[in-house]
Order: sequence, then C-alpha cells, then structure tokens
Amino acid sequence: MSKDPFQQLVDEITLIRSEVASLRRTSLDKEEAEALHGIVARAVKDMRKATSETPAALQDALKADRDQMAHNATVAATKAAQSTLEGIRAELAVESEKLSQRAREARRATLRFSGGIWTLLAATLVTGAFLGLLAAYVTETAETFFSVDRMTRYACGLPGVGGQVVEMNDGATYCAHWIITPELAKYRREQPQQN
Repeated sequence: MSKDPFQQLVDEITLIRSEVASLRRTSLDKEEAEALHGIVARAVKDMRKATSETPAALQDALKADRDQMAHNATVAATKAAQSTLEGIRAELAVESEKLSQRAREARRATLRFSGGIWTLLAATLVTGAFLGLLAAYVTETAETFFSVDRMTRYACGLPGVGGQVVEMNDGATYCAHWIITPELAKYRREQPQQN
C-alpha cells in the first residue's frame, strides 16, 4: 500500500531538516573557525620564536616552508569547503526537485479526490434544482392554461374546446356546452330506428 502523497511530502521535509542539521554539526561555524585560526596563529608564532634562535639560512628555509605550508593549508581548506558546498547544493537541488514532485502529486491527488466528488455533488444538486423548478413551472403553467375557467372564458366556441357563447337579456354571457349538438340530433332523427 503506497503512502499518501501529502505524508510523503511531510517525510521528505523532515529528512531535509535532519540533513541540514547534520551539515551544521559537521561544518565549522564562525566561532570554531576563529578558534582554529587562533591555534594556527599560535603555532606560527611558536615556529617564528623557534626560528629566531636558528641560523639565518635555516630561518629563511623555515620561513619559506612555513609560508608554503600556510598557503597549502589555505588552498586545501578552500577546496574542501567548495566541494562540501557543491555537494550540499547538489543534494539540496535533488531534494528540492523531489519535494516539488511530491507537492505536484499531492496537489493532483487532492484535486482528483476533492474536486471530483464536490464537482459531481454540485452538478447533481444544480441539475436536480433546475429540473424541479422546470417541473414546477410546467405544472403550474399547464394547470393555469388548461383550467376549465380559463378554457370557458377565453376559448368557448373554439375547435377542441367546444361550447357556444350565449348572451342573456341583462348583457351577461355564458358558455353553453351541448350534450347533443343540433347537427347530431338532426342526424339521429334521420336515421331509421332499430328495435
């Protein structure tokens, strides 16, 4: 079972922190560098004191050796520091790329999980609400349109609705529907009756 991308990201950050702390413990800080410089300076001072008691030729040779040794030590320390820093930079670049990759994976996983579910839920709710409103509108419109009151008031005498507008003596009107229309009564009378 693979770990959660977010947990992997947290583990990578913890690993980087421990590596940086380890590098801090193994490298010299300013106080330690000053202490080392003091030790080297005392050693050089002791060597100078010892050489003052030796003949001049030997002193010149010792001075040249001492200068060469100081130069070599400085070059070696510089190279060691540069290689250490290059190693740290390379490790940090690799870890940074891993961290970025894990963050991208975690972001994608989060969007797939939360975005998919919430989008589906929101789309379902919006669709349901829309269909509910549409059904309510259609039902209300059909109910109003096909109501008997509306049909008799505005469509009396039209084909499909039927009826006949009848005016009364006082000016009022009503829609009368024939149970048997005059045409049907005439047709029935003309037909021979069967017993």
